[in-house]
Amino acid sequence: MTKRHGYALLAAVLAVIVVVSAAIYLGVSGTDDSSKDSISAGPRTPRNSAAPASSGTWVGSWSASPAGAEPGTAQKGFAGRSIRNVVHTSVGGTSARITLSNLYGTTPLSVTHASVALASATNDPAAAPGTLRRLTFNGNTSVVVPPGAQVMSDAARLRVPHDADLLVTTYSPTPSGPVTYHPHARQISYVADGDRTEDQSGAAYTEQSPFWRYLSAVDVLSNETDGTVVVFGDSITDGISSTMGANRRWTDVLADRLRAESGAPRYGVVNQGISGNRILSDGRGSPAANPSGLSRFDRDVLDRTGVKAVVIALGVNDILRNPHQNDPDRIVEGLRELTRQAHTRGLRVVGATLMPFGGHRGYEPALEAVRQSVNEQIRSGKVFDDHVDFDRALRDPYDPRKLRPLYDSGDHLHPSDAGYRRMAETFDLAHLKGSAAAEL
Repeated sequence: MTKRHGYALLAAVLAVIVVVSAAIYLGVSGTDDSSKDSISAGPRTPRNSAAPASSGTWVGSWSASPAGAEPGTAQKGFAGRSIRNVVHTSVGGTSARITLSNLYGTTPLSVTHASVALASATNDPAAAPGTLRRLTFNGNTSVVVPPGAQVMSDAARLRVPHDADLLVTTYSPTPSGPVTYHPHARQISYVADGDRTEDQSGAAYTEQSPFWRYLSAVDVLSNETDGTVVVFGDSITDGISSTMGANRRWTDVLADRLRAESGAPRYGVVNQGISGNRILSDGRGSPAANPSGLSRFDRDVLDRTGVKAVVIALGVNDILRNPHQNDPDRIVEGLRELTRQAHTRGLRVVGATLMPFGGHRGYEPALEAVRQSVNEQIRSGKVFDDHVDFDRALRDPYDPRKLRPLYDSGDHLHPSDAGYRRMAETFDLAHLKGSAAAEL
């Protein structure tokens, strides 16, 4: 080889090295790192907070069932406005991701910005300093949710405490048609004009709302939690008569017990209660508002993150609401079908007896007989893997057709805060352990 050829070969090798080094540098500099996690109030161009998942288990920390289309939103939806949903965590983790639903929308839902943060205080739309994170969807800051569909965000690196309020904010610039919502949140959320998703301050959030809109789930990546228990029910599970903004639903107290008590399974608790829900009958519309327990079980239980067990507390509305279901065997067969569906996924099923409603405006002796028959079959052990006897725990010992006065919210159907606490305290946490039983 001549000296000239040797120089040429060396130059070629050096050129290749430079090109490869530049490519490696650009690849590394384009990736996300921990210094880009925060969206602070200071920088003019806040950066993406999407983060690859580290070690741990994804579990459900909060959820709410889409229950219908919000009245009055068919034309404009919430175009040009920011919705800041306030939700309460059951367990904590090192990252969070959300699910948005456009189940009841008739046109695509365009979300151009979304964020998650810890609330600075209880019932406050302001974010705690240093906790605001921009959410992404497959790496993009915007997402389009088709009508009837839902989407899950990427993981955002954020240390989420248990028993804490999260702010999940979305902005939609264009009309989306009917807004998918959960009407009985028992929690105040907030709305602001314009794109305020990255506002740490709550000053722009001057409109209050008792609804959760679009948001249907928050999952966390946890090193301390093994799975999720889904509580599937009606207004009693929804906590409709509990104190607003105080997190005194019976599922909130159950979550406290699962975290605190020695030997309890380490599960997040997600509440899939819908007020007025029945086992057998859908509400009106297509898709149905307030879909039956049988029709929504896949969506609200089997498709939740990390599910290990389900608690079923349904049946009162089948009896009380028109047209009344007067055949207890049909109600029980519906409950057995839910158990069978859960067993196909290996889930443990705990069912609840139906609590009394004597004194309620819909009470009739014939309906009381249906309730008693359903409870008798639940107690027989041939409907669920185990059962919790809410009827026995909350009924008036002097008139078992009624709730004990201390546990009655006043409408003779829904419990008071004390009644909800009694429900959670009655629950045997050991019932949530183990695999599904043999076919019942």
